[in-house]
Amino acid sequence: MDTAAVEALHREAVDANERRLLVCHGARDACYAAAEATVEETVGFERATLVSERDALPCERVSPKRAGELLGTTRDAVVLDCHDTTRPNALGRVVGAVDGGGLLILLAPPLDAWPERADGFDAALAAPPCEESDVTGRFRERLVALLYAHRGIAIYDADTDTFERDGLTNPAPRLPSEPPEPPDSGVFPDAAYRACRTAGQADALAAFEALRNPGHALVLEADRGRGKSAAAGLAAACFAAEGKDVLVVAPTRRNADEVFERAGALLDALGVRAETRGGNVDTEAGRIRFSKPPDADPESTDVLLVDEAAALPVGLLSTYLDAPAVAFVTTVHGYEGAGRGFDVRFRDELGGTDFEVVEATIEEPIRYAASDPVEPWAFRALALDARPAVEPLVEGATPASCAYESLPPERLLDDENLLREAFGLLVYAHYRTEPNDLGRLLDAPNVRCRALTHEGHVVAVCLLAREGGLDADTRASMYEGARVRGNMIPDVLTSQLRDENAGEAAGWRVLRIATHGAVRSRGLGSALVEEIKAEFDGADWFGVGFGATPELLRFWRRNGFSTVHLATTRNERSGEYSAVVLDPQTERGEALHDRHARWFLRRVGGVLSDALDDADPDVVRSALAACDAEYPPTIDEDGWRVVAGAAAGPGLFSVDPEPFKELAVGLLSDDSHALPARAERLLVRKALQSRPWDEVADTMDFHSTGGCMRAFGAAYVPLVEVYGTPAAREEAQRY
Repeated sequence: MDTAAVEALHREAVDANERRLLVCHGARDACYAAAEATVEETVGFERATLVSERDALPCERVSPKRAGELLGTTRDAVVLDCHDTTRPNALGRVVGAVDGGGLLILLAPPLDAWPERADGFDAALAAPPCEESDVTGRFRERLVALLYAHRGIAIYDADTDTFERDGLTNPAPRLPSEPPEPPDSGVFPDAAYRACRTAGQADALAAFEALRNPGHALVLEADRGRGKSAAAGLAAACFAAEGKDVLVVAPTRRNADEVFERAGALLDALGVRAETRGGNVDTEAGRIRFSKPPDADPESTDVLLVDEAAALPVGLLSTYLDAPAVAFVTTVHGYEGAGRGFDVRFRDELGGTDFEVVEATIEEPIRYAASDPVEPWAFRALALDARPAVEPLVEGATPASCAYESLPPERLLDDENLLREAFGLLVYAHYRTEPNDLGRLLDAPNVRCRALTHEGHVVAVCLLAREGGLDADTRASMYEGARVRGNMIPDVLTSQLRDENAGEAAGWRVLRIATHGAVRSRGLGSALVEEIKAEFDGADWFGVGFGATPELLRFWRRNGFSTVHLATTRNERSGEYSAVVLDPQTERGEALHDRHARWFLRRVGGVLSDALDDADPDVVRSALAACDAEYPPTIDEDGWRVVAGAAAGPGLFSVDPEPFKELAVGLLSDDSHALPARAERLLVRKALQSRPWDEVADTMDFHSTGGCMRAFGAAYVPLVEVYGTPAAREEAQRY
């Protein structure tokens, strides 16, 4: 390998404070030899990381599955081996870890053959009954094309030992920038502001000053490489110097290294004596300590700093709102920011608290110059900066003005703007959308994309996956514990609910559905669902699995879907319990739906008093209301006497809770009868979730436990009238 070429590439990156991408393609061993020579002659192995299953270089190695550990870290070189698998998520994780003046080294098979060469990601997309040979290589085809289309990318053929492109951009000389001046009204020491490298970072540091007072929350958003973690570290040092206890939370301790490094350097500059113990920093006044996300106690600290917040489960983020003051530092674009749980699910929750919320952003890069060519390549290759159409282009959209369109991968590849609008809508509307979804959209044989367009612009989009239609052997293996890729609903109904024949019927699962924010509540989502049902009219069923909220459950119920399952563990990203809903289309689909809907109502009472005893009562109410199955309460005369006596007289719920539970399920799943919302929530909390009386009274704002108990009895008076036997009604009339 001509090391002079890579030395020139690295020298230009250093001089411009930009990154460069070196693609080494060809046989794996030859690519590794080239990568080793490159790292040795440029940055050295000490600050280089290999992302691979093979321990092939004398530097730190991280497996692709653990590449998320690089989030929030800075490396002079990252080598990503794509010979075994080309996972979009892995590329998204590592690209932001390379510092200005550094190299991202991509190892790949020969580029002309790479798109057609099946790898581990293809295997993940081959959902039975599809086979790996059905998976296409369009994502890799697009990736290769963009490698040749963008600046700052050197391409080296390791098999022929030749450079196809040198990657040099010959940038203009970089002008030195003056450090920002401390603000006149700043409370933090001037040394903290002088440690900032851009005016935007200084403004972000100033925003942290609000957290000196309890009751304040800060949201700091920026793209990767803007110095947001460094700003958090400077703020942490200032808080500790004032005598505050600062708790730092991040996905891993390594993700928080930048926070602690910058905090330690500033404390030293301020002349504050600090000792590092177990990775934490103690001063004579305050301290800075780290906690793993699940172990964090937000009430034990003065200031909670959550770094890489978008990479954490929303349920955990919600628990951090118990802190006196809290900052959420998060990425806008990039792997951890493409999963939009923070924006989609959490921002509204934060806005509904008593916190005074301060918002800040940093635009100018710090890790590398604004002219860095790797960032626009990564954004485009992974569609990280994809956005919906601008509002003026779609604000007149109605169901009548829209066209229903198929968006096959070939069309999306030919129309970059259409791809950006469709995928951007999914990114902005869904907390789970990530780079792997781009690969799935382009290559998965069981996935389809449909949209409504208004004057050529996407206003609603839906990703569908074909599931089921599995042969007997596959169904048996799933029943016995095997995981079958890409068949989420059959897998849940088979492996969890023990229905071996659940995978026989074939259907379409809605992976994602999104409507443009400017035209929501106009019926566009429902219109898209209706069009999809008409097109795929041979399906046995349509289904959805999603983090259950009352709004989503009501949406799917309005569109003909019925609850058949509530998961018993919270989704780690959304923090919500997931629901599965089905809309049967054929006799086979109806048989599948009916047996699971009926069983859901029979078993849900027991589940709610156990694994789901902390579920939101409104989620429970909506899930039961969306279940299309009859559930006549089966209560014997003894049970009716207890219920009637508790409703109208001196009877006690505690004597026999089961008939109360039966009636609650019957009422909440019967759309012909309803109680006031507060009364229904009371039935959920006490009859179904079996919470203690004093807890129910407190959470539902009753003045006393006795008042709560009386309201509970009153809620059952109309239930005795509607569902009770003549003897039950007679019992109630005695009082």
